[in-house]
Amino acid sequence: MHENTYLTTDEAAAYLKLKGRKLYDLVAQGAVPCTKVTGKWLFPRAALDRWLAAGLARPAGFVAEPPPPIVGGSHDPLLEWAMRQSGSGLALLAEGSETGLDRLERNEVAAAAIHLHGATDDDGANITGVAARSGLNDAVVIGFARREQGLVVAPGNPLKLEDLAGAVRAGARFALRQTGAGAQLLLAAMLDRLSVPPESLNSAAAPYPTGVDLALAIRSGEADCGIATSAVAATHGLGFLPVVWERFDLVLRRRSYFEPGPQKLLAFLRRPDFVRRAADFGGYDVSEAGQVRLNM
Repeated sequence: MHENTYLTTDEAAAYLKLKGRKLYDLVAQGAVPCTKVTGKWLFPRAALDRWLAAGLARPAGFVAEPPPPIVGGSHDPLLEWAMRQSGSGLALLAEGSETGLDRLERNEVAAAAIHLHGATDDDGANITGVAARSGLNDAVVIGFARREQGLVVAPGNPLKLEDLAGAVRAGARFALRQTGAGAQLLLAAMLDRLSVPPESLNSAAAPYPTGVDLALAIRSGEADCGIATSAVAATHGLGFLPVVWERFDLVLRRRSYFEPGPQKLLAFLRRPDFVRRAADFGGYDVSEAGQVRLNM
């Protein structure tokens, strides 16, 4: 039984040495990590181990090792500006949304900036993605902005592209992001909806680490188009074909949420100069900035 990745209700009760009714009470309270599949509760054993460890009695004065003051995940020009202007002392490590969550699970960053995309529900994809990670059962998801994502093209749109499908038909050279980056997840979801195999794209040689790198590739002629935000396109003098408004959120553990750096940043999101800068960039809706979207 102990080698199973997921335990049934009976197996989990035995593993935790609880009566079945008590386990169901914990499930109803949302107090124990679990998931429901085809009407049955399943319990990830690794998550149960972490849940048990989190409840261990600690020696007097014990403090969990704090993560470094780094925001991992996705790059965003407004976030980068806000981190500096707020005096948060936080640094940005832009490697893509899923890599940011991986680092957050390993306590290598204090927060992760994410914009995940699924096959159907883009609006709820961030919440679903965080909730699915058993190692983040103490996560808080904070809204930062809604951003406009789309197809970035060369100045003047010399290929006269109108949409993603047209770019594929025209054989345009796509600048791609790395696996796990939010923009790459969006592109994959859009190609799936068009029934276009990703390998059929005429793509540039190597993935580009951030939207800025992608924009520079298009600006220099290395690529014809790629997925990025309207703010990235505008700041690099590129054309932009809008596709979707997406959620761009910050994910922290509860203990990090109350640290001075994140608190300075979150307080700054309520200031008028933050709203003005978002308007200057364009392509942002910050009306829900700082709101708690999920408290695990």
